[in-house]
Amino acid sequence: MTTTALPDSRTLPGAPADQHRWSARLWGILAVLSLVLFLDGLDVSMVGVALPSIGSALSLSTSSLQWIVSGYVLGYGGLLLLGGRTADLLGRRRVFLIALAVFAVASLLGGMVDSGPLLIATRFIKGVSAAFTAPTGLSIITTTFAEGKARNKALSIYTVFGASGYSSGLIFGGLMTGIGWRWTFLMPVPIAIIALVAGLSLIPRDRAASEGGHDILGALTSTAAMLLLVYDLVSAPNRGWTAPVTLALFGAAVLLLGAFVLVERRVRHPLVRLGILRKGTLVRANLAIVALFGSYTAFQFIVTLYLQSVLGWKPITMALALLPTGLLVALSAPFAGTMIDRFGTARFIVGGMAAMTIGYLLFLRVDTHPVYVLAILPTALLLGVGFALGFPSINVQATAGVEDDEQGLAAGLVQTAGQVGAALVLAVTTAIISSDDARSAVRSPATMLADYRPGLVFVTAVALGGLAITLVPLLRRRTARQEVLEAVEALD
Repeated sequence: MTTTALPDSRTLPGAPADQHRWSARLWGILAVLSLVLFLDGLDVSMVGVALPSIGSALSLSTSSLQWIVSGYVLGYGGLLLLGGRTADLLGRRRVFLIALAVFAVASLLGGMVDSGPLLIATRFIKGVSAAFTAPTGLSIITTTFAEGKARNKALSIYTVFGASGYSSGLIFGGLMTGIGWRWTFLMPVPIAIIALVAGLSLIPRDRAASEGGHDILGALTSTAAMLLLVYDLVSAPNRGWTAPVTLALFGAAVLLLGAFVLVERRVRHPLVRLGILRKGTLVRANLAIVALFGSYTAFQFIVTLYLQSVLGWKPITMALALLPTGLLVALSAPFAGTMIDRFGTARFIVGGMAAMTIGYLLFLRVDTHPVYVLAILPTALLLGVGFALGFPSINVQATAGVEDDEQGLAAGLVQTAGQVGAALVLAVTTAIISSDDARSAVRSPATMLADYRPGLVFVTAVALGGLAITLVPLLRRRTARQEVLEAVEALD
């Protein structure tokens, strides 16, 4: 795919890799893309704080409330692969701006409706739009900035904004809920409009792929499989993990995934070139983001219940308590690219997963009367460090060495892994900590905390698994290096 060069750019593909000075327009493009990714992340986590208020205002049951969150995950996780590939085929600028406009309209409608089903529908539409803006924005970054220091710097700034959105969701959710729950839906509207107007003038025009076709059957089978799998994961806790419907849906998703693989092996222009999965760095990045994003999403769900239900904190108090996490992620943006250049992605991913794991382990000590500075603040700080180290490094590793015409695919794969991983870990966590609503109404704070603790243990285990997966390659390299040194010493 050909990308139109900006006349004032010094770091576009083909430019010298050691050129670091960026024009105002390049900074503007990066700002627009980063702002939109921030909105995507913010929307995933912000609404959770407002769910009690939404349920009271619209008379929604607990099972209905969960779909306000799950509807977004269904649209986002189910269509990310298609979103990334569509950008490669139809043009990144066009796909990005159309999806952003849809996001703004759906946000406005979500803040105005008075019906639970309509609200859930707007959430699904927002998830679908985010499934197109997220991988498309990332592929615009990776095809605009030359691989190396320039791209690493841009990607680190870009992905830190995404991490800031996820980690700041509780903060903004608490602030907006204090004004009124509808503001959690309306707040993104003016920001999205500003980004849309700026994007129209700043993002360079590109052409659709001159070669390649639309793999319709592959798109249908992969999208149906992802939607069915995510739907099954988020609804299984209510039906039961061994219920016939749950097992049947899972079996159908597996069959659809098998059909997708067969289609991709035979079709002339596949949606996913299966050979891309032979890249070890890409596979490890996908596994790492499952552990990082999955564990954090589930922990965020539990900590919201803990702080509001067990401790009785107001949303604004909870927002202030978790503020250090978002601040650390945001403040790390100017330095992430330089640090990745110096130490590499592998060490940063390991460091991020280690910080997340230690943070979860420390939180297991909480009781019904915690001292904030000793029991909650250390975890908030460690999660901020973990996200700041891990999130940008994972995205850099996932797209490194990938050809321009497959950047959208690589971006879509890592984003899909994060969303589906979040759905899986959250669904299992919800099943672990769920209990009868009637019983929950009379539970003591100590009983509720006891019910939440197994979920915290599971979240910690997920992060620990991610740490192990990312640590193995470093240990292998160290062992290989030691063997070489010993062989050299033996020759001497």
